[in-house]
Amino acid sequence: MTETLLLALILVPCLVVAIVFHEVAHGWAALALGDPTAKEKRRLSLNPVRHVDPVGTLVVPGALALFGGPIFGWAKPVPVRQDRLDNPRFGMMAVAAAGPATNLALALAGATLAGLVAGFAFPGEPPAIVMTAMGYFVLINVFLALFNLLPIPPFDGSHIVGGLLPRRYARHWQRAQAMGMALIFVLIALTWAFPGSGVVESVVLPPVLWMQNLYFTYADAVAQLVAG
Repeated sequence: MTETLLLALILVPCLVVAIVFHEVAHGWAALALGDPTAKEKRRLSLNPVRHVDPVGTLVVPGALALFGGPIFGWAKPVPVRQDRLDNPRFGMMAVAAAGPATNLALALAGATLAGLVAGFAFPGEPPAIVMTAMGYFVLINVFLALFNLLPIPPFDGSHIVGGLLPRRYARHWQRAQAMGMALIFVLIALTWAFPGSGVVESVVLPPVLWMQNLYFTYADAVAQLVAG
């Protein structure tokens, strides 16, 4: 029980930071490209309360952790109005890409911090709790970035695909966004029903682990540089 509680105390803040920064990045990108809707709705704040979705930020990640599934979640989407963007077609793609890009930047920051802690602790052992937290922080941000790039409505990848499609097809793709939440719950159900054979394990997890190793290799390089 103590280990489970400690893991939760590590995972929950990491997940909240990753999700909040992801959503705020969408809002700032939209503002920079001409749409102030997120600013008007006071969604550019880093206050988690403004972004928490009771189901996506609390219930789903908690249930997945309890039943041993992959840990992911979502916040209340930051409102973006395509018609207010200076270049609606390009703008939606850029706004969508801003979230995953921010998560990858956060993962880089986490890996850098892990490397610095390990380097300054040399030749002793770095604090285990810090290294564990940074490891999960990197993993969660990489996973959130790549998972959101899936071309499934309403993930960021679907908006990027919609911007790349010819206009006559993009309209049909846009209508499919309404089915987004249903598709998410189908994915979750399939993951639970058929462990190891779902989209998460077979499509997302391999590149996540590959990229995680790149970040850890970078952290080791930082540690060696600091340790001299």
